[in-house]
Amino acid sequence: MADDIPEPPAGFVRSQGRGQFSTHNGPYFHRVTDGDTVEQAFYALPRHTNGIGLVHGGMLSAFTDGLLAMAVGRGTQKVAVTIHLSIDFLHMARQGDWIIGEARMSRATKDVAFADGRLYARGVEIVRASGVFKVMSRHG
Repeated sequence: MADDIPEPPAGFVRSQGRGQFSTHNGPYFHRVTDGDTVEQAFYALPRHTNGIGLVHGGMLSAFTDGLLAMAVGRGTQKVAVTIHLSIDFLHMARQGDWIIGEARMSRATKDVAFADGRLYARGVEIVRASGVFKVMSRHG
């Protein structure tokens, strides 16, 4: 696999059809679930880290934003655009870690939806987040 990425965790497959920003920052992986939870992952490469080898908070934020938006998209079947994102950094992740995220939509109105999620590395919760999203139809 490109970039010396090991096999992803069980059940995860490489995601396709992402926007240019996510494609550039990835690669991202996802696991299909039956419930209302979405799961994504990425392998922390050198380009995802800061000068001391920790996964950069900006990378974790961008990944989390997309994860929560995906949960809203799944829950509403519409496009989700971020209005507000709140992130708590609880622990560190390092180069060589698989970062695994899970998120779910908690509530939706006609125009706005709410989601929460968590990221894990080595089985330790590293990020807790919540977001508010504008939901709208995709214009082509």
